[in-house]
Amino acid sequence: MSFQQGLSGLNGAAKSLDVIGNNIANASTVGFKSAQAQFADVYAGSLVGATGKNAGIGVSVAAIAQQFTQGNVESTNNPLDIAINGGGFFRTEANGVTQYSRNGQFTLDKNGYMENAQGAKLTGYGVSVNGNILAGSAAPIQISTGDIAPVPTTKVDTLMNLNSGDGVPIAKPFNAADPASYNKQVPIDVYDSLGNSHVMSMYYVKTDAGKWDVYVASDATEITNQAVAAAAQGTSAAFATVNAARDAWVASNAAVPPNPVQIAADLAAYAAAASTMVTAAATTAGASATNIAAINAASVSAGNTVGFTPAEVDKTIAAAISVPGVPVGHLNFDTNGALSSALMAPQTLPLSIGLPVFPSTGSVSTMQIKLNFGGTTQYGATTTEKTTTQDGYTSGHLQRFSAGTDGIILGQYSNGQSKALGQIVLANFVNPNGLAALGNNAWAETSDSGNPIVGTPETGSLGSLNSSSVENSNVDLTAELVNMITAQRVYQANAQTIKTQDSVLQTLVNLR
Repeated sequence: MSFQQGLSGLNGAAKSLDVIGNNIANASTVGFKSAQAQFADVYAGSLVGATGKNAGIGVSVAAIAQQFTQGNVESTNNPLDIAINGGGFFRTEANGVTQYSRNGQFTLDKNGYMENAQGAKLTGYGVSVNGNILAGSAAPIQISTGDIAPVPTTKVDTLMNLNSGDGVPIAKPFNAADPASYNKQVPIDVYDSLGNSHVMSMYYVKTDAGKWDVYVASDATEITNQAVAAAAQGTSAAFATVNAARDAWVASNAAVPPNPVQIAADLAAYAAAASTMVTAAATTAGASATNIAAINAASVSAGNTVGFTPAEVDKTIAAAISVPGVPVGHLNFDTNGALSSALMAPQTLPLSIGLPVFPSTGSVSTMQIKLNFGGTTQYGATTTEKTTTQDGYTSGHLQRFSAGTDGIILGQYSNGQSKALGQIVLANFVNPNGLAALGNNAWAETSDSGNPIVGTPETGSLGSLNSSSVENSNVDLTAELVNMITAQRVYQANAQTIKTQDSVLQTLVNLR
């Protein structure tokens, strides 16, 4: 007679209740995976190997198996909350030790690393300066909060229809300030090497049937005139010397009462020197003698105006410069209304222009831009701009970021640009039940689990990621409560077998 069976049953039922209790306790733990107590019957061995007449001697706990089924994915308001939908584990590092977890609740530490509540850093791939993913050995992901550098405009693509019924403008020659001298103006923001915005306008002037000239202005000034202004304002050593002398005069006279006569004389001298430089620049650009005379008169007049500051003199001289505009190219259409490369020869598209940056911003002095008009037509319909795009942008600071389903962490910047900041990797195992539980929703690989299979989300057996979401515990609370009732009854039944054995033994002891 043995109490072994009942005792082992009590132990097994108690272990099952422990597992069920742990599941219920973690019903709200993010990323928790429920466990299940698995049992095996126990038989006593025989010397001759015959077991057919031997009763079992009880039950043993064969294993406590984790159930790696998918938990419900729930949305949150935190972009650093990430849920795995499918197979795989987050790969984290804590104190040099690699761990694996399904809990995707992360925060940024003071150094920009993504870490969980226990300080384990999320690992993945870094990025190059240009935002390209650098696949290699997984390392802790560090989010760069630095500004994105500006990119100067190098090309402008425009698509439009020019009305074949439009007439030749009545005002000649072309003047960006006179709408009667052109048929259509199309402005677009472009950016210099420092990210400063400039308004580049393209003007379309019909010259004959199927023929159009294209002029370009920078910040409302036609680029030929803009180039002259830039050349006249401090581009030579001589003019820089004049500027330096003027600035020194301003500094030395700042603290004494102004002398109108002296101011007039000094500024007149400055204006005369400036006029010389302007004249040289205007002559180079093809200005007529009449233009040059007008420029000189405006320069000297500005210089002789009592109370004019040097900045005002600069502005007046720049405004006085006026040379004939020069088209940057010609658009010629065939009888079907399409651009004709044969008719435009030897000119080819895209058109290459140098866009002056004036007044100087400290960036490059001339922006080299290619203008393309692919698909532009000349039909008998209203002149309409379809689309105009350019490839530059100003600098921007990081406003927000989130992880895509493929694990790429995409940063969004104040200038409207997006840039990859890193890529999360996942790991999977041939035998996840072989992992060793470390607590804090973390597991470690063992010889039973096999080596980790590391890769990017949505590849192989690895699932996808959901940003601003968490994976809830996969504990089915209703099922666990039913299991608890069952385990309780099993415990009671095993206690009853011990009680019955005790009653039988008592009967034997009482025999006389």
